[in-house]
Amino acid sequence: RQAGTPLGLMAYLYSSDAFLEGYVQQFLYTLRYFCTPHDFLHFLLDRINSTLTRAHQDPTSTFTKIYRRSLCVLQAWVEDCYAVDFPRNSGLLGKLEDFISSKILPLDGSAKHLLGLLEVGMDRRAEGNPRGTDLENPREAEEDARPFNALCKRLSEDGISRKSFPWRLPRGNGLVLPPHKERPYTIAAALPKPCFLEDFYGPCAKTSEKGPYFLTEYSTHQLFSQLTLLQQELFQKCHPVHFLNSRALGVMDKSTAIPKASSSESLSAKTCSLFLPNYVQDKYLLQLLRNADDVSTWVAAEIVTSHTSKLQVNLLSKFLLIAKSCYEQRNFATAMQILSGLEHLAVRQSPAWRFLPAKIAEVMEELKAVEVFLKSDSLCLMEGRRFRAQPTLPSAHLLAMHIQQLETGGFTMTNGAHRWSKLRNIAKVVSQVHAFQENPYTFSPDPKLQSYLKQRIARFSGADISTLAADSRANFHQVSSEKHSRKIQDKLRRMKATFQ
Repeated sequence: RQAGTPLGLMAYLYSSDAFLEGYVQQFLYTLRYFCTPHDFLHFLLDRINSTLTRAHQDPTSTFTKIYRRSLCVLQAWVEDCYAVDFPRNSGLLGKLEDFISSKILPLDGSAKHLLGLLEVGMDRRAEGNPRGTDLENPREAEEDARPFNALCKRLSEDGISRKSFPWRLPRGNGLVLPPHKERPYTIAAALPKPCFLEDFYGPCAKTSEKGPYFLTEYSTHQLFSQLTLLQQELFQKCHPVHFLNSRALGVMDKSTAIPKASSSESLSAKTCSLFLPNYVQDKYLLQLLRNADDVSTWVAAEIVTSHTSKLQVNLLSKFLLIAKSCYEQRNFATAMQILSGLEHLAVRQSPAWRFLPAKIAEVMEELKAVEVFLKSDSLCLMEGRRFRAQPTLPSAHLLAMHIQQLETGGFTMTNGAHRWSKLRNIAKVVSQVHAFQENPYTFSPDPKLQSYLKQRIARFSGADISTLAADSRANFHQVSSEKHSRKIQDKLRRMKATFQ
């Protein structure tokens, strides 16, 4: 199937191989581009209402197949997309509950489990029930009960959505540095309040504030594993749909210069959405990206605020080794966050780089190579044995950029039909999110270390790295100049003594 009208795309959900081909899953991920949840619910309820009575009278009729497929699609929608469609669209949940209670249950008690799904608001993974138990075809039931990542892998094998994009490697971390102002540099002035990380993790445990030295007290594996668990906690809360239409949320490629625009132009850019106007989009992706920026800022801040060259070298080495462990264990999210922090201009200008051991310094080039690899192929993380054997945390920003590339161009043809091939490719790439979520890391949590990490990340959230670096350099140069002045004065005294 290459294209179709919204009604035609919904009608194809009733084809015999819709589940086997992955069409239902792809449709549920992309329906917001061409119809609203209210329109889709109306379509399903209309099919159920028109076939329910006759299906009850003759279980072997075609009406029974239509009725059962409608219930099956409805169940798949509730289980997979409840969080992104139902809570934010007023009236949707109540309408469905009323219809099930008043229309379906009097004739078909087996639909009661749908009410249970709606009442608890849980998706398929949290509920733990395999999808497809009501399918009319045993092959469909067997296929649909398979682990979701196996389906994603099979769908990615055709390589249709695989595409290499002309990414530009960013200089620094892509942040626009604020203009220099004539004011005294202080660490307090560079640290914003309140801290954003508390919105994610809740209030940090009230423990004594520790400086950057605490990082040297833990091994690379300890820090890597706990940072991975913190990142996984956030990633498990996201949904594939969160990565769609991200340009409308203001998400951009960090290496692309942002042109200056008037307030009216900025407003119009923000309202340019690929989804239908009435759809209320969840903005969890922005929180995920903000957390990534906070981790990058923390990495840079810990380094530039180190007041001794030895500590700065130790922290550089520690972060590089943590990032290496991350990408080797497929935590690409934290690896890219650390790389972004290390590529900040203030960090790159640090003299500590000259004192790093050669093998550790090479890790920086390895990280850049990993970044190029992640940017080169939207499905690169779905390939090979390691995908099936090891957990994976993708970079949220890079995944959003891949989706944006696939979203580029028109979604409709000249006759008004929607390009299903384009929508299918988007669905295949974004389906990685659920596949990765089904294979989590199993490290043992260290609440004490996680608390310290949260405190430090929250402390530097939104900090001005340039200001912090300038403050540190000013102190360093001041000490150096004082020593130099004392040396000159000592030499002057000795010279005077020789002539007296």
